[in-house]
Amino acid sequence: MFSIALHGGAGVIEPNMLTPEKETAYKNALNEALQIGKSILANGGDSLEAVTKTVMSLEDCPLFNAGKGAVFNSLGKHEMDASLMRGDNLEAGAVGAIKGVKNPILLCKNILEQSEHVYLSGSGALEFAKQVNAELKEDDYFFDQFRYDQFLQAQKAGTVQMDHAKNPLNEKKFGTVGAVALDAYGNLAAATSTGGMTNKKYGRVGDTPIIGSGTYANNNTCAISATGHGEYFIRAVVAHDISCLMEYKGLSLKEACDEVVKNKLVKLEGEGGVIAIDAQGNIELCFNSSGMYRASANSAGVELVAIYS
Repeated sequence: MFSIALHGGAGVIEPNMLTPEKETAYKNALNEALQIGKSILANGGDSLEAVTKTVMSLEDCPLFNAGKGAVFNSLGKHEMDASLMRGDNLEAGAVGAIKGVKNPILLCKNILEQSEHVYLSGSGALEFAKQVNAELKEDDYFFDQFRYDQFLQAQKAGTVQMDHAKNPLNEKKFGTVGAVALDAYGNLAAATSTGGMTNKKYGRVGDTPIIGSGTYANNNTCAISATGHGEYFIRAVVAHDISCLMEYKGLSLKEACDEVVKNKLVKLEGEGGVIAIDAQGNIELCFNSSGMYRASANSAGVELVAIYS
């Protein structure tokens, strides 16, 4: 038995906002990533490998705000965040404000497996990346005209901006990517990666690399990857809170996700969602926004690729 789910961001995503061609492109990219992870699990691979490779596929796609598609910060550079966690022993690897690394999620796997630390950031993280021969890219690899236009618009408005927004004042999207999986051995894993907010300043880091906020995995409960306005997800410790509601209050995966995403976050005015899998392979794709780029599959042959609510 196995299950896998992934996301490519949540927010104000409505049918009239995407051309048929763009909608097809998003669905194809989501499905391509899904099939990568599903194939690994179906062939006896482990959940950590499945979520890593799934997220790498999304990082390599410029449609999503991670890796190649990462947005610009206030200095016109790309600072990326990511994290990875395994549910069997609670080991984790995370990176914040990393520059020039093609696949931040793979660097998280290096941190998890080859360092004595959990979370590396900035120049130190880059030094470690060079030591483990992580694939590095020049700035032009990350350049995307659409992202650059967003950056100029956000600078002109003097604000930070969520992913894909045409009008920074009223359209919000959160382009973080992530994956969660349960493998045939009963092990859960979660991975999340992002370029953060357009025009972000001061080395801002969101919830994505913070274990327990944007990412969490525990074989006793669930695996969670979040996407949304990171400040609220940090304050609500979203991923760990869902796990705690299951472990200490006996809530089901659906009940726990609904309580945190549709009640607690809403009261804070926090927007976004989570993908989640529990120890029995149940999948939840839970969000309080109008859409979330998402996909899922399991060993029973049930598959989903969707965008709108």
